[in-house]
Amino acid sequence: MAPRVRFAPSPTGYFHVGSARTSLFNWLFARQSGGVFILRIEDTDVERNRDEWREGIITALAWLGLDYDEGPYRQSEMIGDHRAAADALFRAGYLYACDCTREAIDERTATRATPGYDGYCRDRGLARSATTALRFRVPDEGVTVVHDLIRGDVTFPHESYEDFVVVKSNGVVLYPLANAVDDRTMAITHVIRGEDLLPTTPKQVMLWEALNRCTDEPVALPLYAHLPMLVNEQRKKLSKRKDPVAVESYRDQGYLPEAFVNYLALLGWSPREGEEIISRAAMIEQFRLEDVAHSPAFFDVKKLTHMNGEYLRRLSAGEFVARATPWVAPWNSAWRPSDRSPLWREDQFDATLFARVAPLVQERVATLGEVPGLVDFFFLDEVVVDEVALAGVAGDALARDLLDAARERLATLEWTAAALHEAIAALGEARGLALRRAQAPIRLAVTGRLIGPPLFESLEIVGRERVLARLDRIQELVAR
Repeated sequence: MAPRVRFAPSPTGYFHVGSARTSLFNWLFARQSGGVFILRIEDTDVERNRDEWREGIITALAWLGLDYDEGPYRQSEMIGDHRAAADALFRAGYLYACDCTREAIDERTATRATPGYDGYCRDRGLARSATTALRFRVPDEGVTVVHDLIRGDVTFPHESYEDFVVVKSNGVVLYPLANAVDDRTMAITHVIRGEDLLPTTPKQVMLWEALNRCTDEPVALPLYAHLPMLVNEQRKKLSKRKDPVAVESYRDQGYLPEAFVNYLALLGWSPREGEEIISRAAMIEQFRLEDVAHSPAFFDVKKLTHMNGEYLRRLSAGEFVARATPWVAPWNSAWRPSDRSPLWREDQFDATLFARVAPLVQERVATLGEVPGLVDFFFLDEVVVDEVALAGVAGDALARDLLDAARERLATLEWTAAALHEAIAALGEARGLALRRAQAPIRLAVTGRLIGPPLFESLEIVGRERVLARLDRIQELVAR
């Protein structure tokens, strides 16, 4: 039988980078082994689930290129199976009814050395009712061993587990049983998920084995693989509140999906030759679960951004233009980044001009979201001049003198990048200024900023008339 794996997220928020890494490793394993990759949305938490977050999971997977072979299934559609399993376990004595409130449990166990449920209802023989939950009868002695493909055998003494709730008094079947039932129904052979779920695995193993004893056709327990935790630069678990963890945010900032997937793959796994830039085909060929590390993996946004820049620079000029279009001309795109619109109007944008200027910025951006801020001066009728930089020019007599001389010299010279370079270098040299300092006030006048794409090529593209007009304007601003 071909391996069958599932990615089973809960739609309770934005798509977390940890979930993206989990989905990728499941996908890689399925593609490498000729198996089946299943998407199962665990949407039984009615109070926290939202339709837009469910759709967000699906669209994020599509953006990452992680296609699934079956699904998306919804766990809420399988509630009948969950309840039938709970009924079978109750009839067989693996579950028992409990009417204890949290307050009663806390009061009874206040003086105990170990907190938690004390088994008060275990032998009371209560009937099921609208006020009783169902608890699993954890064996008094022994251990449950989780055979983990990444961590080896992990042993959990039964004495460390209380009789845990499987079905709430309102009839809701909780995660450990629902998850196990769905995995059985879908014939899952490998469960690949985050390390944070390892403590719940013994519960599922115990429930699985109990279900096997309740049926004439036992189902083989899946193999488990718990992926290393993702941590921030303080080596603490990534926080939804404090860390940038939403995949949608990276998409909207202009990270390339292939770069994002490449980086995710390196969080706990390494290619054989140690290279970091690796094709998807090579990932599939090389990936093995047993090669995944079990130590925490640092989610380094700086490294991700650097890798994204490497991917951008490897694009052809035409592909770079196509990829940047949603950021510079969203009205011409099937998809546009959320809450991001360029400063220019549609009638100000020139696609032919952008294709000409794109190579000037391709080498200088790390994300596509940075492109509009580097090319806006090509399209705007009047640039917004940085006030701090303007004050610096106003207070620099050499810079003001150079602007005057540049206005006069640029009015008559040959309009090529090479000629512009030569002329501005000469103006600076005559005033004892290095080229970097000499071109700064001219760059500010034409682009509105002191950093940007190569100046002389930019001047050539902007054109003499617009450059002279902007030099006139900055002189007016400086004189105020």
